[in-house]
Amino acid sequence: MTVSLVAMLFEILPVLIAAVLSAIIWNFFFIPPLFTFHIDNTEDVLMFILYFLIALINAVLTFKIREAENKSRDKDEKEHTIRLYNTLLNSLSHELRTPISTILGAVDTLKEGKEKLSSTNQNDLLSEIDIASIRLNRQVENLLNMSRLESGMLKPKLDWFDLNELINDVIQKIVINNNRKIVFDANENLPLFKLDAGLVEQVLHNLLHNAMQYTPENTVIKIVALHQSDGCSIIVSDNGKGFPEKEISLVFEKFYRLPNTKTGGSGLGLSIVKGFVEAHNGKVTLENNKEGGAKFIIEIPAETSFLNSLKNE
Repeated sequence: MTVSLVAMLFEILPVLIAAVLSAIIWNFFFIPPLFTFHIDNTEDVLMFILYFLIALINAVLTFKIREAENKSRDKDEKEHTIRLYNTLLNSLSHELRTPISTILGAVDTLKEGKEKLSSTNQNDLLSEIDIASIRLNRQVENLLNMSRLESGMLKPKLDWFDLNELINDVIQKIVINNNRKIVFDANENLPLFKLDAGLVEQVLHNLLHNAMQYTPENTVIKIVALHQSDGCSIIVSDNGKGFPEKEISLVFEKFYRLPNTKTGGSGLGLSIVKGFVEAHNGKVTLENNKEGGAKFIIEIPAETSFLNSLKNE
């Protein structure tokens, strides 16, 4: 049993050593004369050799089985990774091509017919270029952020900042469409938090963009910021359709997209949210509201200080 356990955990050399030691220990404690390494008769010598061979074969076979299982698992993981990256490439081929085509088409129209276009038409084309550029920039940022997370080189740069001000800044940058509404009432009792403002801003931006893209029209998106005993908590909720219960545990996985959702997106937004929150040693959870819609809860441990105290420091 010990030899089998060792074979499941270690490489072949420790396994062979365990097999030899088990035979020697068996000889010392169970083959007469006891408590010596001497063997009196031929029958016991044969038994000892047989035991040693069985232990050795058991060790080698168990190791080989483990090795085969590891190879099979590695193969499955590689196939899974290839499928994920194929999904990403298929998605990006659409996500990047669409804004690029929009920009090129609008620029060509402006260059070729600038004199014929009214100022209203020119402004519309410039607006299309602006929206397409923002979309393209978002996809590139997501790819760069995922690269930073996977490299393990992401280190939060902590500094004091006002969470109310940061949330308002993110809301101003979000393109609100289809009559969706963002509601945020600043919590005047919040202290300053020592966090990486850039990472927290990206977390909020991805959550709000996700809500804007996948909730029904006329959805109300609500943001609440709270001061917890060991840091801050941010809740982003909506009154949309929510998530299927069986999908909730999967939404933070890289490249994952809910089945039957509209096209668009690379499936990186929520995985980046999870990575950036965990970089602060925090956690993000998703649950459905009882009255309908979804709720993302972000909890981040952080130093806190009220403005007066910080000035005194």
